[in-house]
Amino acid sequence: MARLSMNRPLRVVLTGFSGTGKTAVAELVAAKLRWQAVDTDSLIERAAGRSILDIFAREGEPRFRELESEALRDACRHQRAVVSTGGGAVLRPENRRLMADGGFVVCLEARPETIKERLLREGSEPLERPLLANGDWLARVRSLKRARQHLYALCDYTVHADGLTPEQVADEVARAWRECEKGATVDRERFDVAVPEGAAAVVSASTGDYPIVVQWGALASLGARLRDAGLAHHVYLITDEQVAHHHGDDVEAALQSAGIDFDVFPIPPGEASKTLTTASSVYDWLLDRKAERGHTIVAVGGGVVTDLGGYVAATFARGLPLIHVPTSLLGMVDAAIGGKVAVNHPKAKNMIGTFYHPQMVLADPALLRTLPPREMSGWAEAIKHALIADEGYLRFFEENADGILKLEPEVTTEAISRSAVIKAAIVSEDERETTGRRSLLNYGHTLAHAIESTTGYQRFRHGEADGIGMTAAAAISARMGLLEPAVAARQRAVLERYNLPTRVDGLDRGQLTAAMALDKKVQGKTVRWVLLEGIGKPVLRDGVPPDVVDAALGEVLI
Repeated sequence: MARLSMNRPLRVVLTGFSGTGKTAVAELVAAKLRWQAVDTDSLIERAAGRSILDIFAREGEPRFRELESEALRDACRHQRAVVSTGGGAVLRPENRRLMADGGFVVCLEARPETIKERLLREGSEPLERPLLANGDWLARVRSLKRARQHLYALCDYTVHADGLTPEQVADEVARAWRECEKGATVDRERFDVAVPEGAAAVVSASTGDYPIVVQWGALASLGARLRDAGLAHHVYLITDEQVAHHHGDDVEAALQSAGIDFDVFPIPPGEASKTLTTASSVYDWLLDRKAERGHTIVAVGGGVVTDLGGYVAATFARGLPLIHVPTSLLGMVDAAIGGKVAVNHPKAKNMIGTFYHPQMVLADPALLRTLPPREMSGWAEAIKHALIADEGYLRFFEENADGILKLEPEVTTEAISRSAVIKAAIVSEDERETTGRRSLLNYGHTLAHAIESTTGYQRFRHGEADGIGMTAAAAISARMGLLEPAVAARQRAVLERYNLPTRVDGLDRGQLTAAMALDKKVQGKTVRWVLLEGIGKPVLRDGVPPDVVDAALGEVLI
């Protein structure tokens, strides 16, 4: 998953929030690799002659951070070492550069609830963790972790430790390091990037890295962020009429507060607007306003607006800077991330497009509160990310359904952030779908796109079609002996818990089959299916027998 500029990393460096198991895992990984384990907290206490708690109490956090940097410098002098860092070591840019210089940086990720459970199981008290000593311990973990998440995302590899033993986490870290040692490479310069506050992840693209900011209330910072990024000369807002009605005043206030000149082009909402005809109207509008290459396109809306706005930005004047401000759930977890921009053809969805990355994605989950219930079908894309990449994330959806469906700020922000982390990692690894890794994001989409195109993009929301498509893909997986029926049933239960359809009536099977033959993943006139061997174990399969596909369709078509 990494692109390392050296042929062989000199050490493994573990980062992550306090309580994710870094010290224990470092010992286990070191034993597997026959290296030494080095713990920076132990180095600090040995050098100071007193506990970290005492250092905080007597000299405060600034002095501790200085000692932490000194300990990290000492630790990184070692070769063939597994270095366990403190939870706040990533706060200083010089520390991040030091970790990346000759190190394979692995972040151990865990939910706040898991962190609290582990700390209590280890017998720790809040007072033993200086920054967790005040107020509600779990709330403090959530707050600190959210503030640092964009920095933890600056790593070569992430292991989600929820539900895993330290031995299992160590196995995954060692496996990732061995893959890196074989010759995978990662851009070291990205560890030196100034990552904005609230960034859940960073996409590494050939045209440059860009952050995915997921933060409740982030819309108010749009103007300031554009100015900080040097994109404030003139802004062209592309949005839809409903979004303009609900959020237009807030967007304009954010731009005006930063002194940014802007114009607005609203389009009718819905997939029917994502056409070359609409794009041509936007081109006319930009020409009338004498748009220049130094000006910026800001796409404010759902998946239709992000796709259309991105396509216009990519093609007008051979490319204008692009910022995505997704206002729908689908836009936040999927459409705005990854640089795929397109318009629809009457016969096939997203068939006319290109790859064009934004310079930032700014997702404000608070905006979801204005959406009608059917727009929450975008959870299908996030659940898809869990199904193909992270069983712990799937459990998060199962365990927090009530809060997520009520759009409670903390769990909603975490759900969207975790989805962004998964998609950013896959896109960074396979930017243009050349290795097949990114194709795995199309789980369920072969049938979903066929459902949308055969119904004229009118009857179904994309997430609704996804729910049916993933149910069919799981049925195919089970019929081919790849997936346990119990796992397919678990998937169905999660989808239905989030009010997503898993069956549909009134569709013509022949039309669907013909539409699937036009899918973008077709190679050599053979449909290429994304299937599952288990949660987090997607596979690509060519040549699925027609009778298996037909039987699976029979399970979802009423």
